[in-house]
Amino acid sequence: MAKAPARATGIDAAHRRVIFASSLGTVFEWYDFYLYGTLAVFFSALFFPPGNETAAFLASLATFGAGFAVRPLGALLFGRIGDRVGRKYTFLVTIVVMGLATALVGVLPTYAQIGIWAPILLVSLRLAQGLALGGEYGGAATYVAEHAPPGKRGYYTSWIQTTATLGFFLSLAVILACRLGFGEDAFKAWGWRVPFLISVALLAVSVYIRLRLQESPVFAEIKAEGGLSKAPLRESFGQWRNVRIVLLALLGATAGQGVVWYTGQFYALFFLQNTLKLDFQTAYLLIAAALVIGTPFFVYFGRLSDRIGRKRIMVAGCLLAALTFIPIFKGLTQSVNPALAEFQARAAVTVAGADCRFRIFAKPATPCDQARDFLTKAGVNYDRIAPEPGETLVTTIAGQQLAGFDEAAYRAALDAAGHPGAPDPARMNLPVTLLLLVILMLYVTMVYGPIAAYLVELFPTRIRYSSMSLPYHIGNGWFGGFLPFLAAALVVLTGNIYYGLWYPIVVAAMSGLVGLIGLRETKDTDLRS
Repeated sequence: MAKAPARATGIDAAHRRVIFASSLGTVFEWYDFYLYGTLAVFFSALFFPPGNETAAFLASLATFGAGFAVRPLGALLFGRIGDRVGRKYTFLVTIVVMGLATALVGVLPTYAQIGIWAPILLVSLRLAQGLALGGEYGGAATYVAEHAPPGKRGYYTSWIQTTATLGFFLSLAVILACRLGFGEDAFKAWGWRVPFLISVALLAVSVYIRLRLQESPVFAEIKAEGGLSKAPLRESFGQWRNVRIVLLALLGATAGQGVVWYTGQFYALFFLQNTLKLDFQTAYLLIAAALVIGTPFFVYFGRLSDRIGRKRIMVAGCLLAALTFIPIFKGLTQSVNPALAEFQARAAVTVAGADCRFRIFAKPATPCDQARDFLTKAGVNYDRIAPEPGETLVTTIAGQQLAGFDEAAYRAALDAAGHPGAPDPARMNLPVTLLLLVILMLYVTMVYGPIAAYLVELFPTRIRYSSMSLPYHIGNGWFGGFLPFLAAALVVLTGNIYYGLWYPIVVAAMSGLVGLIGLRETKDTDLRS
């Protein structure tokens, strides 16, 4: 592709309108999508069978991931429409689908009201959300990039990159306001519906804004010249030259970006609440503060990528994350619940069971399964050892042996060994906790800030929407979207509260190495080719 010279930074009024209109609509879409993710812990008791808290929580995370699973299909569907019909029309349709699906969650009956139909309907709405979001991001990023002058694409598209975090922050703020305003009892009874119903108002604003947009000038130009692809999907994925670029983009960029993003935001929130037992209000405020501090760095790294290149920033973010995730999360344990860290250091816990099974969604039926479920919910590290002869289950907690499973006896043993349960506010180090969460956010901004411009520049205009959307949504939807579920399942499987981090570590390291070796720099590419 031809090279275009860089130009000075700065955004004129016309381009500000384009960025604002695209970004604001995308903020609302991400708000819709993250409402479920933020309430995943709470939804486990509303829409799934009672009797096993760990299984219900994992099922709620899997349902959250289901929306991500279909995002590549949405990318193919809406990517083809975007390359054939236009960018503006396509991401107008996506926001309508997204908003309606989210609003309907607000009127959805619970498991107690309609039984198994509750999770079925919930999954159906999550699939609709995922399809819509699969077409949204590629449209917004492509639209803004095709309006941007040469030398400014990283800077311009970095504003789109802030929308996912801003949408997440907005969802946190609305949920926190509802929980505090209504009270916990009212929120559990009906108040949880209000954040979803607010989507109707956000949808109206978003549609109004996007109706005022004009078509991308780059797309309009090739359409006028008769240069549109007649079969963008076949051209994108039926030719090895382009498929090779798609695979490199997936394995060397978007997969790592996806796991870094979801570890730094969603998994960190789940870890604070579920493992460290931090109260929801403090956890929300800490994550929100980290988002506020970190969000400007999306723009910083996007703008920096216009000067030094996109590839090296994204690769550095992936490799730094892979090297430091475990120390950071151990640091969170030390700063949030130091008594738990001390308990883990001094009190060995082992589970010797002859009937231990790894059944994610089923109610724990054997004593070993019940013991593991109990210890996992308590945030306790334990080692699995060979069963003792003639014994079905023997659990050792700080030297005290317990035969079989009796929850009261287990709880008494943990209490006697000094297991803290909830953190002691007097011992929490909130500044250090916030610092660690901000570091996680900085990794997110390094991998996410430049990636929109990078993906847009990888592919020609005639098949850009289709080609860039698929690797982005496989990386984020599959590698990233299932991260909370896979990480939580690994913790249950191994008994180690940090073991789930090995999934994002391996994926981020892979992307860093593949990106370093296989990806080319794109910052001076001419988009009109």
